[in-house]
Amino acid sequence: MKHFSSANHIMMGSMGLVVLSALSGCQSAPEEKAEPQNKFLVVEQQPNGKFVVVEEVPTTGPSHAIIRSTDENGTVHERVMSEAELKELADQEYKKMQEGKSELNSEPKSEGMGLGGTILAAAGGALLGNVIGNMLMNNSTFRKNQDASNRSAYHRSASGSGSSATSNTQKKSFFGNSASKSTSSSSSYGG
Repeated sequence: MKHFSSANHIMMGSMGLVVLSALSGCQSAPEEKAEPQNKFLVVEQQPNGKFVVVEEVPTTGPSHAIIRSTDENGTVHERVMSEAELKELADQEYKKMQEGKSELNSEPKSEGMGLGGTILAAAGGALLGNVIGNMLMNNSTFRKNQDASNRSAYHRSASGSGSSATSNTQKKSFFGNSASKSTSSSSSYGG
């Protein structure tokens, strides 16, 4: 009987730990102030004169962009835009959007947009703040234009518009183990 008593104590202690860890996981974490994610962009001018984002990387430093264009001789030119220049361009485009005069107000007609619209679509929240970024993201026409002007792999994965093959997904149990795998072990108490 002594073995069953200590086994019950062990089981009750284990159950207590499980309950405590489950309850501690349910507590809400203190809200952290969300900081806008600064970005490094590579923006490329298309043959039709419109611009698209070809690379987008979050950065801990200030936002900046490289603007690539090709002249009539096929020579590629690159210039770096500072965060201040990007903010000014995004702010001008945002004001045009509020007045209904921006490409971002209408359905996309082709891939790419003007430079201001492309910058605002790619980094509006980082450049103008989260409030404006959230307002823009709630606008379906803006999101369509954003998708039409941003070919970067980062944008595709972050927006979820990449491929969604989920054939190999497995359900997870509460403790993170795969539900398709089960292990069993037998043990005896006493003797």
